[in-house]
Amino acid sequence: MPTLSAPAERELLHNRTVQCHGFRRADGLWDIEGHMTDIKTYDVPNKDRDGIPAGVPIHEMWLRLTLDDRFTVIAAEAATRYAPFSVCAAITPNYGGLVGLIVGPGFMAKAKQRFKGEAGCTHLTELLGPMATTAIQTIYSKAARRRRETGTAEPVQKPPMIGQCHALAEAGEVVAREWPQFSTRQSR
Repeated sequence: MPTLSAPAERELLHNRTVQCHGFRRADGLWDIEGHMTDIKTYDVPNKDRDGIPAGVPIHEMWLRLTLDDRFTVIAAEAATRYAPFSVCAAITPNYGGLVGLIVGPGFMAKAKQRFKGEAGCTHLTELLGPMATTAIQTIYSKAARRRRETGTAEPVQKPPMIGQCHALAEAGEVVAREWPQFSTRQSR
């Protein structure tokens, strides 16, 4: 199994944890939840919180996107439990501005445009990247399985992951095999 090489002697100073979960809702929609924490191994001076002790999160934030089968954001909600500044949580309502976006190619560029600079929170916006991947992993596979089980037709829209990585290149063997209708591979 491939692994990283042995590291040099070192000391852990910072730990960022990102967790994403995909859920199928009873009403047929999908919830994608992201949770992020940043924790230092040493005390951090901080005026707004009278210091942040080692092991206590500097950041702890959540995002929830509710999507339909076409990956359209139907609802979006953010929450901040810990942040370095008392004003940080005031930006969370802005993330309702994700409603209407489609998770797929161009999603992150559009989200970053909406929340650039003072219109957003760097950490919440960064969390959208792994959440988008989680949405595709959650929804696409389940929707494809449901189509197979019910005998419904294959999608007429190109799956959002095609062309987004080496393995899923439009002219590659995987796309030619799995989604030939969307392949640009030339016959050999």
